[in-house]
Amino acid sequence: MTVASILKQKSDRLISVKEADSLADVAQILTRENIGAVPVLDSGGDMVGIISERDIVRQIARDGAGVLMQPVGKIMTRNVICCGPDDSVAATMAMMTARRFRHLPVRSQNKIVGMISIGDLVKRRVEDAEREAEELREYIVRG
Repeated sequence: MTVASILKQKSDRLISVKEADSLADVAQILTRENIGAVPVLDSGGDMVGIISERDIVRQIARDGAGVLMQPVGKIMTRNVICCGPDDSVAATMAMMTARRFRHLPVRSQNKIVGMISIGDLVKRRVEDAEREAEELREYIVRG
């Protein structure tokens, strides 16, 4: 299974923010959309960073609630690691686990085509394991 198979089950809508958006605005978007991170795109649609709930909470813990008026560009992660649609679910999951990422942009032909979460990957692996177990049961029963 590949990352593309996960993206097929998700909405084509890519939720993103701009560097000038405030952290308060981003927090509202994350809450409204029930997501944990968003890519930060420039006016041409190119990714310049990523911002997560965790980033915002850590900044508030360091500097207080006043940071919510700061622009995303001040705290976003700039050097973003991405995966591709053809990457395997297992390899992507291993990479996210090793690097302690919970959200990962998917890049194809230099454009962000989606976002996946560790939850998306775990769900797919569980579905695959359940399907394989059922196929084995059917095989054993039929002889």
